[in-house]
Amino acid sequence: MLSFAAGPWDYLAEDEAIDHKHPIVQRVAAELRTGDDVAYARAAFEYVRDRVTHSLDVRDHRVTWRASDVLSEGTGLCYAKAHAFVALLRAGGIRSGLCYQRIRSNDRFFVHGLAAALVDDRWVRLDPRGNRPGIDVRFSATEDSLAYRPDPSVGEADYFTVYATPHPVVLEVLTAHDDSVAMCENGHLPSALDD
Repeated sequence: MLSFAAGPWDYLAEDEAIDHKHPIVQRVAAELRTGDDVAYARAAFEYVRDRVTHSLDVRDHRVTWRASDVLSEGTGLCYAKAHAFVALLRAGGIRSGLCYQRIRSNDRFFVHGLAAALVDDRWVRLDPRGNRPGIDVRFSATEDSLAYRPDPSVGEADYFTVYATPHPVVLEVLTAHDDSVAMCENGHLPSALDD
């Protein structure tokens, strides 16, 4: 069901947003690395889900998008949290990438960011956005674990492509704004991917 936008080794590579060789990413990865790959993936997922706040949930206006900044600042939107999770996975040698969904909120659509990881020889989509009332996402090594289930009848969609780097539409929005709350509330999030 998933398709891949890059070659296998690209899902271990570093780029400007997934800067997994940065000292802070390496430090957190080393702290979390106990047990096998499944245990490490679970620890990385829970770390980002629980210890990095979702900017809009806590009304934090900072915009983070590099994995190292997300981990050092402790906050980020869904995209940024996915970048941090993927960076931690790659720092631990686990192939991983970025996935997206198109979700409706009131009268607007927005692209939601999450991750996909090769855990225990199976690709699963995992959403570390953070839990809140109405959203309770748990790690799974065997099936997708998502905050949202898109409803195609209202125009929502799953994008089943796994990207090795952030989608350009997402990265452009993150780097063009300096207030995450205003970006969300004023409708500046991407409404669809232009694939």
